[in-house]
Amino acid sequence: MQPKERLPWDLDWNLLRTFMAIVEQGGITSAADHLGRKQPTISNALRRLEERFERRLIDRKPNYFRVTTAGELIYQECVQVFGTVSRIPELIKDADDEITGHIAIAVASHVVSPLLDEVLGRFYSKNPKVTFSINVSESHGVVNSVIQKKSSFGVCLSDKKDKRLAYKILFRQFFGYFCGPKHKYFGEKNLTLQDLEEESMVSFQTDHEKGALQAVAQLRTKAGLNSQFAGISSSLTEVRRMIVAGIGIGPLPLHIAQSDVDKGSLWQLPPYDELPPIDIYFVTNPKTHLNRAEIGLIDLLNEKITQNPIESRTYI
Repeated sequence: MQPKERLPWDLDWNLLRTFMAIVEQGGITSAADHLGRKQPTISNALRRLEERFERRLIDRKPNYFRVTTAGELIYQECVQVFGTVSRIPELIKDADDEITGHIAIAVASHVVSPLLDEVLGRFYSKNPKVTFSINVSESHGVVNSVIQKKSSFGVCLSDKKDKRLAYKILFRQFFGYFCGPKHKYFGEKNLTLQDLEEESMVSFQTDHEKGALQAVAQLRTKAGLNSQFAGISSSLTEVRRMIVAGIGIGPLPLHIAQSDVDKGSLWQLPPYDELPPIDIYFVTNPKTHLNRAEIGLIDLLNEKITQNPIESRTYI
């Protein structure tokens, strides 16, 4: 057997677990406290792992800690390995004919999709013993959760696709600017972009040139609107709250804001045409070992996406 082939048999897997803790805790002492071990034990484990791979994995000096390139690569693989191991109880849980099991979904805060709602309802009606958890975070947090196999799949924006994941457009939405009832422009119909130039603004944390909402940021820059935000949040609910409260004008998806416009809680501001489209992606990890419930729901989502052209999944 070649040395490369012997590695999985010879390597002490506890060393990988210890190395993960060192990286995630940011040091030997913190890792020792986290694992309930003595510091020399943790240091020895790191030394053994570095000797096994013949690479320095962490540069460490007094008041200095940096994971090397080799160390980062090994850490990412460790995350994959331990994500797989952690899912074993869930995989064997639903070995019966009836589909059971748990589906963990990670979503960005501004996901409102009739197609997703329809699929979830249809799937649950046929498989009532399946359980769900939905975790809301920023889009990069959704992606990390899927990479680490903590989530069955994710739904989020994506400004830069990770090559380890598979992406499909779930739906397309358009963002416009809105103000609340307390704002001086509420109810005004003949406004121009120039009227908004000095207005206080609120927005999402990803509203910048390198963020997932870069199209919104580019529109703001092109229009010459204020780039100093009076408030930011990763949550659509909280961005909406700040707009309604009068802290500033801000961007919201048109199809989500429409009900508030109808109720008189929000008012749309210019520009009214050529608004930036934002794609929301259905994200999966091909390396995740899925249980039957996860496979069934993901297959159903893929089927619905394939059957419905993007025009029918575009919300205005």
